[in-house]
Amino acid sequence: MAKPIRIAAAAPRKPRTAAARKPTYDQIQARAYEVFLRRGGTPGDELQDWLQAERELLASPRKTAAKAPKAVKAAKAPKPSRPVKEQAA
Repeated sequence: MAKPIRIAAAAPRKPRTAAARKPTYDQIQARAYEVFLRRGGTPGDELQDWLQAERELLASPRKTAAKAPKAVKAAKAPKPSRPVKEQAA
């Protein structure tokens, strides 16, 4: 007589919690820098910028995370141009 085949039940899926989608330190830092630049780059509100960035990333992590690299990239200094070689006469 053949033995019955046992199939293991799939592990129950855990509900997605805030801890599962918590933004990383680097993501919060990049977003806080964007907030800083958007309000004119004036010093003095670092904590408020950080908390706002954290709230925004927790509210919609996909939307703001997609925007972060563009704003940081735009804030970088432009590359220096190559020196022009003078031609011998």
